[in-house]
Amino acid sequence: MNWQLMWDSLPRMLGGMGLTLQLIGGSLALGAVVAFAVALLRLSGNRPVEWIAGAYVFVFRGTPLLVQIFLIYYGLGQFEFVRDSILWPVLREPMWCAILALTLNTGAYTSEVLRGAILSVPQGQIEAARACGMSRALAFRRIVLPVAVRQMLPAYGNEVILMVKASSLASTITLMEITGIARRMIAQTFAVFELFIVAGAIYLILNFVASRLIKYAEWRLTPYLRARA
Repeated sequence: MNWQLMWDSLPRMLGGMGLTLQLIGGSLALGAVVAFAVALLRLSGNRPVEWIAGAYVFVFRGTPLLVQIFLIYYGLGQFEFVRDSILWPVLREPMWCAILALTLNTGAYTSEVLRGAILSVPQGQIEAARACGMSRALAFRRIVLPVAVRQMLPAYGNEVILMVKASSLASTITLMEITGIARRMIAQTFAVFELFIVAGAIYLILNFVASRLIKYAEWRLTPYLRARA
């Protein structure tokens, strides 16, 4: 074990943390919007709309994320209408291709988590809201959605951790985030074991922070548990 090399490589790898956090934050934020829309479509009661939303979830949950990244980054540029569209300045950039792939992937998984959480809201609470004179939209905003968000947080925390790890796949399309920097340094030093240990330790710390934040959010959103504690 070359401990000196591991210590010297740490600042360079930390230099890629900014890009890693951009990938994670951007994909989770956009993925949450996609997940909310898809979950509502899946619960809309409109069969064709439900089928389309279900097909999207099935495809992006059933195929490897690495394949999705390659298809978006290498595949879309093969179509002339894509290259001639106003989206091409965005789609030709590896950063946005990675965010798009991560967004669509996490949106599919999160939509199912949110849909299950919405369906698990007790029917009695919904009926009580309706009995108080709330419209369906108001009851959804004030009763169903807050309860569903509290219930989905543990499962969503797992998805956040998975996205932190999945961001390392962006290195396969030339992005120099933590794993990309580690791979470049390995090509120069051939110290595979030492440098990947350092990269893994950084991801471990990121996931520890993410899990603590999710746990804090659970604590904040469950006042009755706080009072009992």
